[in-house]
Amino acid sequence: MAASMASDRIRIKLRSYDYRILDKAVTEIVDTARNTGAAIAGPVPLPTDIHRTTVQKSVHVDKKSREQFEMRIHKRLLDILEPTQQTVDALGKLSLPAGVDVEIKL
Repeated sequence: MAASMASDRIRIKLRSYDYRILDKAVTEIVDTARNTGAAIAGPVPLPTDIHRTTVQKSVHVDKKSREQFEMRIHKRLLDILEPTQQTVDALGKLSLPAGVDVEIKL
């Protein structure tokens, strides 16, 4: 019973540095899944990872002058409920924008 319940959902986790590209990819996936008749839960925005790096502006001169850089990783979570074979095939043929990392769990 638990094995059949696990296959009733496809969980898609998307990551990107640019939230606009990420939102475009999410809308493409949602439109494709809805056209094939599957129900969708999400997209759920997950917390943004922020990686900060501090470097000195110049070497050997002014120790206290520093620059800070940050890299933000935006994430979204989608669940496709009760997918059909047509939904799986359509998602496999879907081409997403460059710069979006997709992780699919069945």
